[in-house]
Amino acid sequence: MLVRFQTKAYATITMFGDVALTLIQLMGHSGTIPGALLAADVPAALERLRAAVAEHPDAPLDPAGAPTFQGEEVRQVSLAHRALPLIELLEAAAAEGENVMWES
Repeated sequence: MLVRFQTKAYATITMFGDVALTLIQLMGHSGTIPGALLAADVPAALERLRAAVAEHPDAPLDPAGAPTFQGEEVRQVSLAHRALPLIELLEAAAAEGENVMWES
């Protein structure tokens, strides 16, 4: 499953479903997909996500079932890197007072 995050203030972002679900929960949301944040709630969600990333920036956040190949070094993508596009989207939405929506 893929999840698309949308706001009028920024380009649409698409993420793997389990990665997106984790980030949605780190924003303080229930994790339901589809879902949304009203413009008034975006700054608080942004701060919760930033705080979670600051607490564990190097924690791996890879999609479940990511393929690994025999003899290949396993490279994991950190929470900080996975969250960056969503943080930028939330910053833009907060700056312009726009809602944020996500759907699969």
